[in-house]
Amino acid sequence: MAWRWISLPIFFILIQGVLSRHWAAWMPQSISAFKETCVAIPCSFDYPEDIRPSAVHGVWYFNSPYPKNFPPVVYKTKTSSAHEIYMGRTKVIGDLQQSNCSIQIDRVSSELQGKYYFRADLGGYNQYTFSEHANLYILDEPFVVQPQEIISGTEVEITCLVADNCPDMKPEVSWTDVEGLEHHSVFARLEGDNLSWKHISTLKFLPSHKNNGQRLGCKVAYPGTELDYKGFVTMDVKYSPRIVDINSSTETTEGTQVAFMCIVDSNPVSRVMWYKDDALLKEDYTGNLTLELEYVTYMHDGMYLCAAENEFGRTNRTMGLAVMYAPWKPSVNASLVAVEGEMVTIFCNTQGNPDPILSIMKDKQILNSAVFENELVLEIPKVTHEHDGEYWCLAENQYGHSNSSFNLTVAFSPLVLPESKCTVTKDNHVQCMCTVKSNPDPYIMFEIPERNFTVSELNAEFVHSQRNGYMVSSILTLQKEEELPKVVLCSASNLYGKKIHELSFQDTNRLLWAKIGPVGAVVIFVILVAFGGYMIKTREKKTVTESSSFIQTETSPSYSGEKKKLGKLESHFLSLSERILLSKRKQHKPVDSEYANIDFSKQNVTDIYTSPEELTEYAEIRVK
Repeated sequence: MAWRWISLPIFFILIQGVLSRHWAAWMPQSISAFKETCVAIPCSFDYPEDIRPSAVHGVWYFNSPYPKNFPPVVYKTKTSSAHEIYMGRTKVIGDLQQSNCSIQIDRVSSELQGKYYFRADLGGYNQYTFSEHANLYILDEPFVVQPQEIISGTEVEITCLVADNCPDMKPEVSWTDVEGLEHHSVFARLEGDNLSWKHISTLKFLPSHKNNGQRLGCKVAYPGTELDYKGFVTMDVKYSPRIVDINSSTETTEGTQVAFMCIVDSNPVSRVMWYKDDALLKEDYTGNLTLELEYVTYMHDGMYLCAAENEFGRTNRTMGLAVMYAPWKPSVNASLVAVEGEMVTIFCNTQGNPDPILSIMKDKQILNSAVFENELVLEIPKVTHEHDGEYWCLAENQYGHSNSSFNLTVAFSPLVLPESKCTVTKDNHVQCMCTVKSNPDPYIMFEIPERNFTVSELNAEFVHSQRNGYMVSSILTLQKEEELPKVVLCSASNLYGKKIHELSFQDTNRLLWAKIGPVGAVVIFVILVAFGGYMIKTREKKTVTESSSFIQTETSPSYSGEKKKLGKLESHFLSLSERILLSKRKQHKPVDSEYANIDFSKQNVTDIYTSPEELTEYAEIRVK
């Protein structure tokens, strides 16, 4: 740094050569130094040409240029004296003979801060105090300068300015608390003129939102001493908003209360907004915006967006809300009428969350179903009368179920059912029944071609009809003649067709068993078993009688013949009854068995007082 002070005389000589000779002085208007360091105040002066001093002296004053005010003497070259606060601290480092009045002050302190004036003494009355002066500032810390605005992502420079006006002490500058700065680097340079010098250290880096509020330090140290000075700056980094936290997608059920929170970090504060389907629900200038849904319904289901913006940018994040609910009542076809053979399509749709299981049913049978669908279609390519009836659409999920019904009416031509036939009643009437199924109702006629007889249900004297749904039963009643008619025709017709059916006569034997029915068959079976048992008992009695001393009464030959026939019949029924009884024993276990108790203990009595009825043998049958 000594080269700077060596160049001062040359600098002042050049100035003097340019300017005319008069009283004038040059020094820095302001100069600074750290406490406990030194400072050299550059100074030069000039005086008129006609003055030829034999010697040049000078005095430095503090805070006043006028000696009459008795300002503190910083240094007086003529006597090498100074005020007590400056004693041993000051010295003139310039050659006054060369018009160089530079002075150095060591171990500066805060009480030395102020204005410094120089007075030239050329002898006699040639003394002059220059109005030009230097302001000395005593520093406790370096001056750190940051830009007016620091924007995230834009390179920035922060500068540390260090006074470098002490020839005997060289400052060393470093940066502290730079951790977390991206791509940071430091550059240093010396800047100034022959009057004042500064050491400039520049820190370059790429700021981010993480650096907002971070404090950076500039440290100044002097080698060989324990002196160090620190200056700090807190960064105000401007950055676009970022969403720090938001609810994750969630699911709930209808009727619950839900709150969504969106936490935003930005500088400056952002405008925060909640949207659903591009509709603004809530907004505020804040860093924390909560959206509350007091009573959740299916309409709240969907995607929600939190957006934040300021002058430096915009951001957003989404979350989903799934509202779970039972299926709605399904929408189905309106009740419809179809003609047999046409194609019919049955629609069923609903809405639920999760998507329900859909089923189309008829008569408690599932005709079609779909899992996790909102719509179901059932196609019947060619509808028949069997498709007629009520259909149900059932929708269900784990939160409930619902259903809807509709009717399908099928119009079809008449069908003559198999039970249509003719029978002869006990009162010698002929009844012909024609049972027809159709939609709409049929027009039924009976015809006996051989008698040229035609009659319909309009003739109440002969025909009576009964209706049950799509079933119509018409009954023709006629007086039985010697011969049954050979052909009886039944014709049924409606808008969609006509059917002619020949009615057959029912077999009388089969009719008898049909009339007897299963109960009558059991009774007859029991009678046969009893009769077989009776025949066995009779044979046993006869054997006992023949072996005893009883005398047999005479019988007529015809009775003998009848007896032979009866013996054969008895043998037949005996074998039949035995087989029946054996088979029942094999088939049934003894527990809760049904049996018949037959008692043939009554004896034959033949006397003149006995009536024929009393001679009759009988069997007592008990069923348990």
